[in-house]
Amino acid sequence: MRVLTGITMDWIYTFSGFVVGFIVGVTGVGGGSLMTPLLVLVFGVAPATAVGTDLLYASLTKMGGTWAHGQRGTVDWKIVKLLALGSLPATLLCMALLHYLALDEKHLKSLITSVLSVALVLTALALYFKPYFQQLGRSKEGVVFELHAHHLPGATIITGAVLGVLVTISSVGAGALGVVVLLFLYPRLPTARIVGTDIAHAVPLTLIAGLGHAALGTVNYTLLGSLLLGSLPGIYLGSHIGVKIPDRILRPLLASMLMIIGGKLMLS
Repeated sequence: MRVLTGITMDWIYTFSGFVVGFIVGVTGVGGGSLMTPLLVLVFGVAPATAVGTDLLYASLTKMGGTWAHGQRGTVDWKIVKLLALGSLPATLLCMALLHYLALDEKHLKSLITSVLSVALVLTALALYFKPYFQQLGRSKEGVVFELHAHHLPGATIITGAVLGVLVTISSVGAGALGVVVLLFLYPRLPTARIVGTDIAHAVPLTLIAGLGHAALGTVNYTLLGSLLLGSLPGIYLGSHIGVKIPDRILRPLLASMLMIIGGKLMLS
């Protein structure tokens, strides 16, 4: 009976990976912001394990996206390097701090849940206001918000550092939040290049953070394999169907869902 239960749960995880992968394929966002709360709230996975497993899950799934965008020339590698200059040291520092503090399960759960809820609400707001930043970038007035070339690299590095902290502790922030900030910093850059750049930066960020969690023992490799088994075909199918569904319908639905989940975590 124990074996049967384990097999059943593996398939449930695989199905959940497929659903989340499908949503990511359709909308372009939602990996960490949906998978981590799903594991915590629905399956009762410890928050630290959910975050660590999701980080490795995200890095592996986004490698394919980076390759595809790289082939199309929609990755600005200079911006990726600037973001990584901020995010990777911030990630390593965060992991070192978590290791040094050696928080017990109760306090670690409280920390991760708090950061996760804030990250989800910020991601939801980013999705709500994404069209505003897109329109801002296309308008002449958008030039007013462009930073002087001297300050832009520093602002990009700081953005990477903030994303590094959020992603390391909650696994959320590398998707929609990163895209919206880049739209603000680089309003003249084509949206496809913004998205490709954000995905490319997410790979080393989530990989380093995921390996850090693995060193802390907060990665469930059986769960990781089950999620990947479902998510890869889900992303493939969703990416083909997504072009037929209007963004004006998908984006508010996803944002509202993330806002509700974030609120539930805040109150839990």
